[in-house]
Amino acid sequence: MQFIKETKSICPECLKVLDATIFEEDGKVFIKKECREHGFFRDVYWSDYEQYMRAEKFRYEGEGLKNPRTETVDGCPYDCGICPQHKSHTALAIIDVTNRCNLKCPVCFANAAAAGYVYEPMKEEIRGMLENLRKNDPLPATALQFSGGEPTIRNDLFELIRTAKELGFRHVEVNTNGLRLAQSVDFCKELKEAGISTVYLQFDGLTSDVYKFIRGIDLLDVKMKAIENLRKAEIQSIVLVVTLVKGVNDNQLGDIIRFAVQNFDVIRCINVQPVSLCGRLPQTERDKMRITIPDFMRLTEEQTEGKIKVSDFYPVPTVVPISKAVGALKDKRYVEFTAHPHCGMATYIFIEKGKITPISRYGNVEKFINIMKKVYDDASKGSKNKAKLRLVAALRHIKFSFLRKYVLRVLTEGSYEALGDLQRKSILLSAMHFMDPYNFDLERVQRCAIHYAIPDGRIIPFCTMNSIHRPEIETKLGTSIKEWQNRHKVEISQYA
Repeated sequence: MQFIKETKSICPECLKVLDATIFEEDGKVFIKKECREHGFFRDVYWSDYEQYMRAEKFRYEGEGLKNPRTETVDGCPYDCGICPQHKSHTALAIIDVTNRCNLKCPVCFANAAAAGYVYEPMKEEIRGMLENLRKNDPLPATALQFSGGEPTIRNDLFELIRTAKELGFRHVEVNTNGLRLAQSVDFCKELKEAGISTVYLQFDGLTSDVYKFIRGIDLLDVKMKAIENLRKAEIQSIVLVVTLVKGVNDNQLGDIIRFAVQNFDVIRCINVQPVSLCGRLPQTERDKMRITIPDFMRLTEEQTEGKIKVSDFYPVPTVVPISKAVGALKDKRYVEFTAHPHCGMATYIFIEKGKITPISRYGNVEKFINIMKKVYDDASKGSKNKAKLRLVAALRHIKFSFLRKYVLRVLTEGSYEALGDLQRKSILLSAMHFMDPYNFDLERVQRCAIHYAIPDGRIIPFCTMNSIHRPEIETKLGTSIKEWQNRHKVEISQYA
């Protein structure tokens, strides 16, 4: 056993903060902790020590918010709101517009049927949350996801999208299971007319058995029809969101990638989310179910026959020097993805005549990033001409002239449109591993860049919302299912 570091975690049963140790054993990284009342817990943190250390090299510390909404009283993770201890600003904001749903997925942590109550903020409350997110300092939130439950069952969803765009959110996406989209092309067209940027489509695989296991029902035809209807509505930005379950769909990553390539006209991203483990699970059961980001990368290499390799993936904060360099050159602040280096890994893949080529094959990512650091240093010290010369010189590390053209636009314009044009020429392949109480690491929490807004004015990091705060918040702000039925004169079974 090799010691890596000390951190803080929580007890999976009582949620008390515990001292924890992260260590290496047999080439894997583990986290261990002990609660006086509930005993000893140990879980896989990352299944590959070498990749863990490679990702660590790309760590960047963020500045957090200058205007946190809560004070430090009980300590992390109980002061979420965001508190002064938080080290990243909001890269993606999430608002749960309902916990009602037209499915009952066994893996879901946020639906009315499982919770026993209905949580559905009023339109005015949602506007208040949007305005609150836009007040973030030093950078107002610019990217938003409406989530749930199932957002498409709200009749005012189109109005909510328009409101978000009016308030300054450049990117507005909807997280959906696709049922409503599959039922109606007109519904998809209305989403486009309202100003939707991206459809974040739950997509777990390409066989019926996968959906029966993860979602409790065969949804394969629904997913295909939803994609076809979005195509007819001329929505050309779909993210396939894969809940990755060991032994269920981890053998379909290659097929999903090939499916995305075949539908490259509308699919912009595959976002893989290893399943979070909740409830009381013995060690042996957790070991059977636990799958981590390095597993995803290894399986991708195997199932694409080496077309995409483990070494092609980089952690989320790798791009921070680009944001800082462009910002310094243009005297402007851009979103900095200062997430923890072990939260997610990603690569861009380019498609030429059906052939997959990761972005790292077109250039030296690490040399390019190191030059971006120097560009930032020069520009921030007032030597902008020197910085611009460095920026042009950095392009020599990009071999492909087509890509060089689009990267240069992003670096010189620094615009959402330039980034969008680059994105439309590629597919982003990523994995984000959201924590559960077993592998919980407070150091990761404090660097979280994905934040929920709630009606009482707080802004809460993703993993603490879903592991700790959600039941208390939604119980307090929700209503009983029976009361909801009486008020709205509907059968809750239609929606929960």
